[in-house]
Amino acid sequence: MDSTRESAADLLGDRIRHARVALGLSQEAIAGLAGMHVTNYGKIERGTANPSLLTIVRIAVVLGTDVAALTQDITREHLPEDVRVLSAHDFLAERRRRARRGKT
Repeated sequence: MDSTRESAADLLGDRIRHARVALGLSQEAIAGLAGMHVTNYGKIERGTANPSLLTIVRIAVVLGTDVAALTQDITREHLPEDVRVLSAHDFLAERRRRARRGKT
């Protein structure tokens, strides 16, 4: 991955932090409202945690936004280099290609 591009976790954390700061609230306040420990919340903002979908939804609700706004345009290009994900479309195309090659 290009080192100038942010990771998915960094992007999510930046968006959450921006929303929190825009509200003028502390990490402690948001964490408390979301029912989580401030240490874990801080890790999410710093991009060092991998929150569950439920946690992301809780944070989005507290921030008055939705998950889509927090995750918009985060794609496979934002995954860590050691995470290889093949889309279902690519998998099916490769399977068809191999099937055709086997018939010739």
